[in-house]
Amino acid sequence: MSSTTTRTRPPRRVAVIGAALVIYLGTAALFVAVLSSMFGVSRRGGGALFGERIAIVELEGLIVDVDDQVRELRAYRDNPGIRAVVIRINSPGGAVAPTQELYGAIRRLREAGKPVVASLGAVAASGGYYVAVAADQIYANPGTLTGSIGVVMQMANLNALMKKVGVEYVVVKAGEFKDVGNFARPMTAEERRILQALLDDVHGQFIAAVADGRKLDRAEVRRFADGRVFSGSQAKTLRMIDALGGLEEAVDGAATLAGLPKPPRVIGPRRRFSVVDLLRNQLGLAGFATPTLPLLRTPLYLMD
Repeated sequence: MSSTTTRTRPPRRVAVIGAALVIYLGTAALFVAVLSSMFGVSRRGGGALFGERIAIVELEGLIVDVDDQVRELRAYRDNPGIRAVVIRINSPGGAVAPTQELYGAIRRLREAGKPVVASLGAVAASGGYYVAVAADQIYANPGTLTGSIGVVMQMANLNALMKKVGVEYVVVKAGEFKDVGNFARPMTAEERRILQALLDDVHGQFIAAVADGRKLDRAEVRRFADGRVFSGSQAKTLRMIDALGGLEEAVDGAATLAGLPKPPRVIGPRRRFSVVDLLRNQLGLAGFATPTLPLLRTPLYLMD
């Protein structure tokens, strides 16, 4: 009885150790897979998780909140393994201050000695283009819509409608221009003058950024900074971009600037989970955007 028990213990112990080893290796493999997914490690150029790499940062949709992109750029600036960054832009523009904040984050990354290349997707207009000019180089497809160098402020005037339905909108204010843009009354000439001066000032900042980023005279930029949209091919002729090409060409361009072999190791864009996006995709509403900007609250001036 004793000898039988003794003989059965080693196989049982080996089985337990083997199961523990399998669980350990499985957990380690899962951890590496999740880590690779979180950091978007690409297999292009070897796909190593460590070593000198190029990071891709995405700017998608209206520019309203850029905290995530700014944090990414700061992290890549402080990461010695990241030699260059490609910012992939698909944006029609957005609010002015966040646009300028992202522009500044890209400039700081360059000042830290890391090249930045902008890759323009389907649309990179107005604020999207403002962000791009902070980069060392800009790539765009021939059919990319870009430019739209201008600033706009849009306000509704519902005065006639409110009178028709018998609604009176009452405002109590301290400060003559506190309710400028009030949708319940017509705009005065002085209010229009004030708002026009505001937009002209921001437009001038936009022109200065383009002139500085593209190494052009401000007078030359003013000739096409009238709000019109250009194709990538037209933008190339105007020296608004450096080269025609997609994301792959932009990554190779960043590798050249950073002195890395081609194709380089790449960290893809970080994917952010959104319940709203998941439901929209499941319901077939991917083409419908959730409103993110107020329509009647003013003033809100946009690079849009």
